[in-house]
Amino acid sequence: MNIVELHYNYTGKTKHRLSNGTNPGTMDVQTIVFLFICSFIVLENLTVLVAIWKNHRFHNRMYYFIGNLALCDLLAGVAYLANLLLSGEKTMKLSPTLWFIREGSTFVALSASIFSLLAIAIERHLTMIKMRPYHANENYRVFLLIGTCWLIAISLGALPILGWNCIDHLPHCSTVFPLYSKEYVAFCITVFMVLLLAMSVLYARIYILVKSSSRKVSKHSNSEHAMSLLRTVIIVVGVFITCWTPIFVLFLVDVACEQRYHILFKAHWFIGVAVLNSAMNPIIYTLASREMRQAFLGLVCGLCYRANISENSSGNRQSLEPTHSRSKSWSSQNNPNQNQQDCRQAELERGQEADTDPQDASAETGTRRGGAQESLERDWKY
Repeated sequence: MNIVELHYNYTGKTKHRLSNGTNPGTMDVQTIVFLFICSFIVLENLTVLVAIWKNHRFHNRMYYFIGNLALCDLLAGVAYLANLLLSGEKTMKLSPTLWFIREGSTFVALSASIFSLLAIAIERHLTMIKMRPYHANENYRVFLLIGTCWLIAISLGALPILGWNCIDHLPHCSTVFPLYSKEYVAFCITVFMVLLLAMSVLYARIYILVKSSSRKVSKHSNSEHAMSLLRTVIIVVGVFITCWTPIFVLFLVDVACEQRYHILFKAHWFIGVAVLNSAMNPIIYTLASREMRQAFLGLVCGLCYRANISENSSGNRQSLEPTHSRSKSWSSQNNPNQNQQDCRQAELERGQEADTDPQDASAETGTRRGGAQESLERDWKY
């Protein structure tokens, strides 16, 4: 008897599948639904990656993290799609190595997605602490965090195939994953719980820092700005908790209870909800930005929105400058005396600028610093 089949028989998963009465070689409705969700996740995150790659405006530190998160979620969709296609009767034909690769690839992709969420929180927290513009020569920190995410995720996913499994130790096997050791599952639960706690603490500190700095920049808009940040924090942490808490609870039941409850054989629904987080991440972390949203919709609809993506606060003023220049040029050609008047007017303006009070210049500098601080506070949202 195949080792995989032996473990499935011991944990009762084979008996449960036969009791459902699924016809051999056919797909049930839930599998079709999951395949559709995975296809949507792949297309959604692929669009995000293409939008970031095609627009040089998005080639900065925060969009590097968002691009890495989209890559993780895309791979999660692909891995779970392959997992579904290799499930059912095909599971019994797999060798232990192929089984570990099938389950481990999904685990690595989902783990990398979770670690990427933590990396985004760490980067935002570090940025808020320093409260200064980001320099291009500090890209090493971005790639260091991204590389660490993948290194830890691959290491965790490779532990079973390297020996931390329950082969030849059937009483220690997990019901949800018949070849995984319960000790390994408990270890992963602990790691992910620590990640959730760390994310909650970091976002709480970010909210406190932004709220305190908002008082210094603008007292009038402080309350509205703080509430906006609070809503964003609740969405970020709330969606993560909503998607991952069910599977965490199921793993705890699997590890803590000797009895094999019927709900343990419904793990695919819990895993599907966790995978659904990969569809929510682009909406939360990408489409919250107006520029990214326009680029995303431009790719989906096949329209060219490059001109609209580069909108900024001075766009209206810059749009009027060419018309003003053309008007002056036409006037100069039709009125030769106009050039002399323009020269005299320019000399008078330069003289007035030279006599400008230094206090006005310092006030303008302070305003720029306040604007930079506000820009830095808004950056963490994306």
